[in-house]
Amino acid sequence: MMRRLFPAPLLSAALFIAWLLLNGAAPAQLALGAVLATAIPWLTEPVRVDRPRFSAWPTLVRLGFVVLFDIVVSNVRVARLILGPEARIDPRFVWVPLTIRDPHGIVALAGIITLTPGTLSSDLSDDRRHLLVHCLNAGDEALLIATIKQRYEAPLIRIFEGAR
Repeated sequence: MMRRLFPAPLLSAALFIAWLLLNGAAPAQLALGAVLATAIPWLTEPVRVDRPRFSAWPTLVRLGFVVLFDIVVSNVRVARLILGPEARIDPRFVWVPLTIRDPHGIVALAGIITLTPGTLSSDLSDDRRHLLVHCLNAGDEALLIATIKQRYEAPLIRIFEGAR
């Protein structure tokens, strides 16, 4: 019964929390958030092709904290960069080779990169083996790639591909 009402409980919880963060916790917003968090996953269930499978929940939590920390640090770095001399800015596109194969993991990696100020994932190769990243201040390209792979891709592999 519960599985039919909540086909994607994590999605329902995320929608409910996001709704409250965006609209406040007034009684009417609580009710509307609950209705939407129930209805949206239920209505979209027939068109969902592939469900993500998670493992390594502690890794997921650690990755969340790493991403939040990196967002804060990157905000400061970008602010210093754009307020300083323009000559210090070294924008560049970099192809990052991917080890991760799970499509949900690739989307998560692209999202994390885009959320981090100063970087933007802009393309995925047709064979899904390289992600094109624009970096506001690329510096050492090899270091940039190694950082992305170590800080984000490696945990995502454990989270998404450890369950298979």
